[in-house]
Amino acid sequence: MIKVALKGLLGRKLRATLTAFAIVLGVAMISGTFILTDTLSQSFNGIYSDSYKATDAVISSKVATKSGGGGTAAPAFSTSVLRKVENLPGVKSAQGSIEDEARIVNANSRAVGKEGEGLAIGIDPHGDQSLNPLQLADGAWPSGDHQIALDKSTATKQRLAVGDTVGAFGSGPVAKYQISGLVRFGKQSSIGSMSILVFDLATAQVMFDKRGKLDTIRVSAEDGVSDTQLIKQIRPLLSETTQVKTAAAQATADSKETQEGVSFIKYFLLGFGGLALFVGAFVIANTLAITVAQRMRELATLRTLGASRRQVLASVMLESVAIGVIGSVIGLFLGLGIAVGLIALLASTGMDMPGSHLVLTPRTIGVSIGTGTLIALLASLRPASRATRVEPIAAVREGAVMPASRFARYAPAVSAIVGAVSLGLFSYGLFASGVEVKQRIAMLVAGVLLMFVGVAMIASRVVRPLAYLLGAPSARFGGASGKLARLNAARNPSRTASTAAAVMIGLALITFVAVIGEGFKTSFSSNVDTQFIADYSLSSGANSQDPLTSKAAKAASNAPGVEAVSEIRAGEAKLGGKTVLITGVDANVSKVINTKWASGSKSTPAQLGSDGAFLDKFYAEDHALTVGSPLTVKTSAGKSLHLHVIGITDVPKRASPFGDISVSTATFDSAFADHRNDLTLLNVRGEPNAASTARIEKSLAAFPTAVVETRDEFKNSRTGQVDKPLKMLYALLGLSVIVSLFGVINTLVLSVFERTREIGMLRAVGMTPRQVRRMIRQESIVTALIGATLGIVVGLFLAILTTAAISQYGIQFAVPYGTLIVFLGVAVAAGMLAAILPARRASRLNVLSALQYE
Repeated sequence: MIKVALKGLLGRKLRATLTAFAIVLGVAMISGTFILTDTLSQSFNGIYSDSYKATDAVISSKVATKSGGGGTAAPAFSTSVLRKVENLPGVKSAQGSIEDEARIVNANSRAVGKEGEGLAIGIDPHGDQSLNPLQLADGAWPSGDHQIALDKSTATKQRLAVGDTVGAFGSGPVAKYQISGLVRFGKQSSIGSMSILVFDLATAQVMFDKRGKLDTIRVSAEDGVSDTQLIKQIRPLLSETTQVKTAAAQATADSKETQEGVSFIKYFLLGFGGLALFVGAFVIANTLAITVAQRMRELATLRTLGASRRQVLASVMLESVAIGVIGSVIGLFLGLGIAVGLIALLASTGMDMPGSHLVLTPRTIGVSIGTGTLIALLASLRPASRATRVEPIAAVREGAVMPASRFARYAPAVSAIVGAVSLGLFSYGLFASGVEVKQRIAMLVAGVLLMFVGVAMIASRVVRPLAYLLGAPSARFGGASGKLARLNAARNPSRTASTAAAVMIGLALITFVAVIGEGFKTSFSSNVDTQFIADYSLSSGANSQDPLTSKAAKAASNAPGVEAVSEIRAGEAKLGGKTVLITGVDANVSKVINTKWASGSKSTPAQLGSDGAFLDKFYAEDHALTVGSPLTVKTSAGKSLHLHVIGITDVPKRASPFGDISVSTATFDSAFADHRNDLTLLNVRGEPNAASTARIEKSLAAFPTAVVETRDEFKNSRTGQVDKPLKMLYALLGLSVIVSLFGVINTLVLSVFERTREIGMLRAVGMTPRQVRRMIRQESIVTALIGATLGIVVGLFLAILTTAAISQYGIQFAVPYGTLIVFLGVAVAAGMLAAILPARRASRLNVLSALQYE
């Protein structure tokens, strides 16, 4: 039976190839993801290890309170710690440094790289450099206020050399520096896309407002002193916001954030690879089901010759496993190509991969081939089971059909149960409180996948009316070919439903993403229209999530015609053991933001003082707080704020620019290490116009990342931000649509094979090859439209439930009608594309041979 199965597979090369593609694309995504992320992890792990190669212990700043979001910058510590450490017995040497963010500007005065891609290091050029992870490649270490050293890679890209002058900026305006030297990070000329800027220690302390402070101290021990002994001596010298770790532990900690980012990329991409395989399972199951039905007489003959049910079952499953293995192996190596392409894409954006050889682990090989093969095997179970029910007598019976399953009568009940379970799981994931994130995600994913299965099970009952409805234009304008196409789509509802189900999955998720994205954009626009009463916004731009230095706001306030500037800062702290979002506001905030008050008035922000606070209404209600209630907040810098409530806002939850608790800017700055602005708003004399915009931009010439926007520009740029991730999601979800196209092609190819005599008869009575092609093409379009219609309905249903769950955050339900019409157009185009090969084969059938075909 093994030989029979393999020979049968070789005898149907086209069908096997098309079926294998359902596995190839999903496995390629999985293997490519593992190869890319493993390569990234290994590269950056090596960098962090090299950073502390000559170091035994590392002293660094830390946050006093941990939280899950931004605003947790750790405060620098006093240089006195360095002097105390140097005097400890067993310490061979110690080196203190400043580590922050800075970037250079190019010849056009534009910042080089993106936010977070410039590492600034301040070192003592006259001290011991044995612990310095940087090595001089050329020139000398910077010494004095106006010198800088750059990493060799950045200098090469910007065509800079020792002795040249370059502009650079950190938390302040751009200043000019002379390049004193070029450096490497260990053996690497750069750290991925990161630029390295080296300053004299005193210069860096002034540049980043850290006078008399340090961020890091590297320590080496005398011979015979263990790391444990060294750390034990150092620890009593440290405060609540300072920590000491071994070099290995610090390298691991530094790597953790990178690893978390890499892990997110990995699981994000694996999700789409898994989705493609899920769709591929529908394609394989449908293809095998049609093949089994068409091979009924062949299978019956095998039973007549003595083959047992188990052997027939094994032969069909073996065929599927062979397809799975072949598709998985091809997908594995295609994944190598995907990883190479992604690394090349990263390099083209300036992110050079240090040690960029690809990492292909046995784990990647095993998971890729194993997953693809398992999916193919599981997809074959139902068709293989049907094959075992073929009786030997079917070998000689004319017009024999596959026997119905003994469980067929339970199909409606089972599909209803599956639908109810899927709805329950999805609703639990959305609405249940006190559920961990991982468990919530698992419930949502399980609910969605089961919902697709449930819809696929009942789809055969709606295919016939949908085929007549969606096929009406073909029947009306397509002549005889169009009428036959509609009848063919409705002829076998189960087969059409299975084919359309594969299309449905991708379109449902794409529709869901589009509707949720439209909801975010609509809600944000509405909130801006209601609350944004300022004339201008200053920010780091729509493409940057980083705050803007407060020094830019001070510069803008000096522009002619500017009447009011308001700065809003944000940070996270702890209150009662729970994380709260704190905002710092000034007295002008009521002039730029229209705020409704449950308690208080427009003058409340100006009355905050050193210990006043106003609350978000929802936070106040959840914690039974009222005007006069005392609050004690502990910040990430280790400071405790003793506050009392003087006002409560009445703004939709999460639609407010304020956090849970708002304090004065002065109070905020005294308690947090990060003083950058989350939002900077300006009012000018008269109405905003080109002249006032130009004046503000001129005042910000020394701040290359500052972007000046009117209210409408601010709204449009932020809503435009949503479009970029949407397009990326469309592209990734499009992978499942591509897989589903192979299912449509397979179905049509097998349908043409099954209807050979029928097509021959149509040709004999006068149908032209062109009409045959049109019939197959329109049948494909009708099938694709059925899948798209089901997908859009399911996607809208999921979006309605999700919007209901997040409506408390101010998100509205909004339907992007134009986008959905585009999706239907894409479905039509996909149907036409999928029909090219089957239509061509059908039109080229020899009439006489087709009439004689059995």
